[in-house]
Amino acid sequence: MPWLKLKLRADQDHALALAEAFEEWGAISVTLQDAGDEPVFDTYWEQSPLWSQVEVTGLFPEHTDTDEILVRTRARLNLAHNPPHQIDLLGDEDWAHSWMAHYKPLQVGHGLWVIPSWCAPPEPNAVNIILDPGLAFGTGDHPTTSLGLDWLSEQTLAGKTILDYGCGSGILAIAALKLGARAAYAVDIDAQALEVTRRNAVHNGIHNGIHVMSPSELPSDFQADIVIANILFGTLIELAAEINARVRPGGWLVLAGLLGDDQAVEVRPHYEPPFELTRRERQQWVLLAGHKPIDLG
Repeated sequence: MPWLKLKLRADQDHALALAEAFEEWGAISVTLQDAGDEPVFDTYWEQSPLWSQVEVTGLFPEHTDTDEILVRTRARLNLAHNPPHQIDLLGDEDWAHSWMAHYKPLQVGHGLWVIPSWCAPPEPNAVNIILDPGLAFGTGDHPTTSLGLDWLSEQTLAGKTILDYGCGSGILAIAALKLGARAAYAVDIDAQALEVTRRNAVHNGIHNGIHVMSPSELPSDFQADIVIANILFGTLIELAAEINARVRPGGWLVLAGLLGDDQAVEVRPHYEPPFELTRRERQQWVLLAGHKPIDLG
């Protein structure tokens, strides 16, 4: 199957947002590279270097309307004309080579790695999640996902029930089970995401403890010890009552998918009280987490 490779240039302020938009618009992989010859030195793995001019490359299915993608790009970047870009058609062999070369094992928490299936684990005795980039959001390299994985890796999950609300690839639910959780409920409104989650669970040797379903299939009285929602900012506000209700008293709520302080500030009133949320930040993306009081009276 041929693939379309759309490569365009963006400035540092817009590159990450554009990469996320490419994923929303159907790209099955997105890479960021220096668009010039500008060395960047960074000693922290969680802060991927960005350059003043960035080459954003998205790989799309063959029949994608690239003109429509460019129209959306102009709107997203508030441009009058298309940015400098290049469109190439790749065959399967070229695609496999170019795609796989960009993905390496990624440490996403203490003793927690995300490993493409074609790579050897750097730490065989660590908690290794085998996950290939695919059709659902969540490979560990996006800051919203890595923030959630990092938070999970710090928790004592033995005996806990996790609700991954908006599971995408299922990476957070799978990580929770590998870190010792008793059960993980992975829910999403996208049927394709649910199928990808099931496949990824099997690839990781998980046959028990994971429950994959649409949100409407959750029992009305279901509550979890930890509810983690890595979804869009507007959806976090729209579903605040539902997400709040799914956290048992004494449990944890984790909210990701927030770009910058403005979104975090706007979301907080929809969850505080009863939660007292603390924040973490990575590459301008914010995660909020907090306990639900046991006594809500």
